[in-house]
Amino acid sequence: MANAYKRGSRVSAQESAEWLQKRMRELGFSGLGELQEKTGIDRGSLSRYFRQERTPGIDVIAPLCEALEVSPETLLIALGALSRRGK
Repeated sequence: MANAYKRGSRVSAQESAEWLQKRMRELGFSGLGELQEKTGIDRGSLSRYFRQERTPGIDVIAPLCEALEVSPETLLIALGALSRRGK
């Protein structure tokens, strides 16, 4: 995702969903059910976060970062909650 987006722009809902699918494949997750097991966050909420229909609360950021093995900044950019920083 690093160079795919314009500096200062936010990712779209489609880009968020694509990022999640790619990240889960990289980590060998079979689906949202497995991410649910690792985070304790229900599948519906996970789906809504990555479709940008719902903003995750602070309490779910750490479990998502741990399960997806990314920094909070990377996760929040992927969720469209932060703008990309550019070089």
